[in-house]
Amino acid sequence: MANGVFNIALGKVAYYATLPAADDSLIVVLLQTAQADDTLRDHDTLAQVLAANTEANFTNYARATAAGVAVTVNDTSNLVDVDINDITWTNAGGTTNNTLVKLLVCYKPDTASADSAIIPLTFHDFAVTTDGSSITAQVAANGFFRATG
Repeated sequence: MANGVFNIALGKVAYYATLPAADDSLIVVLLQTAQADDTLRDHDTLAQVLAANTEANFTNYARATAAGVAVTVNDTSNLVDVDINDITWTNAGGTTNNTLVKLLVCYKPDTASADSAIIPLTFHDFAVTTDGSSITAQVAANGFFRATG
């Protein structure tokens, strides 16, 4: 298991992160079961991902809207980093607990978008078991995505 980019999003992550629409967003979805990475990356919508994988359902779980989305172009190193703030689920679990395996970053085109319209961008290993305490998805210092030329 590793981190990766969904095939549908190759070359598009930075673009989706910078879209100016008032109602679009990046969202974070947690999975408690996930296919092998090479199979997982072939899904083109969140609905397809969830038809073959299991989303978290621990107590106090909700999909998180990413805040602090920043796209940084580095002309010296010829790369683009996309970053979001760390995300915390307060009092995660307790009554219903999950063993989590993956964290997905997805593009949601509108606040009312169905899962069939949400585009999965990246997936990341996220090995956490909930127990009622808070959990934090700590984004790497250089962001959750890096494109190089």
